[in-house]
Formats: sequence, C-alpha cells, structure tokens
Amino acid sequence: MDKYMICMDASGDILKKAAGKNGIEFVPMEYSLGDEMRTSHGCESEEILKKFYDGQRGGDLTKTSQISPFMYEEYFQQFLEKGQSILYFCLSSGLSSTYQSSVLAAESLKEKYPNAEVLSVDTLAATGGIGLLVEKAIENRDAGMDIHENFESMKALVPHLRHFFMVQDLMYLKRGGRVSAATAIVGSALNIKPILKIDENGKLVTIDKKRGNKAAMSALFSYFKENYEPGLGNKIYICDGDTPKLAESLAAKVKEAVPGITVQRMMLSPIIGAHTGPGMLSMILFGH
Repeated sequence: MDKYMICMDASGDILKKAAGKNGIEFVPMEYSLGDEMRTSHGCESEEILKKFYDGQRGGDLTKTSQISPFMYEEYFQQFLEKGQSILYFCLSSGLSSTYQSSVLAAESLKEKYPNAEVLSVDTLAATGGIGLLVEKAIENRDAGMDIHENFESMKALVPHLRHFFMVQDLMYLKRGGRVSAATAIVGSALNIKPILKIDENGKLVTIDKKRGNKAAMSALFSYFKENYEPGLGNKIYICDGDTPKLAESLAAKVKEAVPGITVQRMMLSPIIGAHTGPGMLSMILFGH
C-alpha cells in the first residue's frame, strides 16, 4: 500500500477521537468573532465553540476568509517533503473556492515532488458531510485501498450525501446572500424556520419553511426517513450551533425509528457557523 495521509478542511466536522486515532490532519481556516481574528485547526473544544455562539448571540459579527493557493502549497509541502501523498477533502466548490485553490496548489507542487501527490476530493459538502466521507476513506485505507482507489471510491460516494438543516436567525443567511432582506425581516417576525439542503451542485437551496422549531424538527425527521439508505452506511451526523436540546431530541427520534443506527452528535465548526448563526441544526446522511 502506498504511503498517504488523509486531510480535511477545518470547515468539516468529525469526532475528535476518530480524527486523532486515525492521524487525520486539518487545513487551518481563519474566522473572526467581532474584532478578534482566530484560526480554526479543526475539532474545536466545546469551550471555544460555546464562546463563539454566545458571541454571535451577543451581537458579534462573524466572518471567514478564503485559503489561497499559496497557503495550500505551504501546508501540503510539510507532508510531501516526508514522501507522503495526500488525499484531501475540501469544502464544496459550490460554497467556496477552496477546491480550485487546492487543485492549483497540487499542480504547482508536482514538479518539486514527483514521487508524491495531492488528490483533492470536491465533497460538494460541508460540516459533517465531510466527516462522513473521511470516516469512509479511513475504512478504505485500513482495508488496503491505495490512494487512487480511495479517491475514486470517494468520488462515487459524494452524490449520495444528503444535508438537511434549519436555522434560527435568518439575518445570517441574508448577509451571505442566501435570502433577501425582506424575507429575513418578515420571516424573523413570523418565527419562520427555513429548511435548507446542499444540492447536487454543492450549493445551498431552501426547500421548505416551517413556523416554529417543532414543525421544523418534524420536517428534518421526515427528510431523514425519505432519504436514509442503510446500505451505504448506518451512521449519520447531527451537527448543531449550540442547541443541545434540539439536537438531542432529533437524535432520540432517529434512534427510535432505526434501532442500531449510529448517531454522531457534535457542535458545528465556527467556519460554517459564521454563516448560519447560533441554533442551527443539521442532519447529514448517505441517501439513495
């Protein structure tokens, strides 16, 4: 088996134990909380995440910045120098330029490191969707797949990822251009909770609107039942923007409906949370 490591964006979510045990590396990403610039190295502590979401609730503006091809080159080089190839899982090309930047960096590094390479998987995903793919890639690597076989296997899985989520504060989606100012103001006044998904092009689209958390939660559960494909894996991710009661309630409904399913719950990375706000609740799974 060729020597390669698995790397993912800090915008992805995965259990810290799984990442540490399997040598998963994270491409760091920058974000701001109010006037403070920070760098996320993946798997942030609960203390840091709570401070982040409490800051948002207190009115702190949150932003993220893109990774340039040069920054990718600098990051990848530390592994290529050791003769390691890299299987890299990046944020959806429909949401960010990270995929294109990583490909440009890989091409630039080829001449200097002809015996190692960087293969970038455009996950068309975010948060736990990246985590689900990485966990599958770990299984493939452990089973003896070389980097090219694993890369092709992951590309074939990407179209089966399903992301569904609800948000509490429409103003975060307004800032990102996902909804209009009028929609955000009226929706907030009427307690409207939009349900969104990441579509087949890796872009965010609104698929439903519910009034109140109870109706929105029921909608998320319905989307789970309609889409879940156990043949592709009995694991789902529930990632939240510091709303543990809602997340626990949704996890309990899923476990009751599908005994034996593995539900991995975690708080959402600040890189994604910067754009979705506190109270966001997501459900990510492999579907048909």
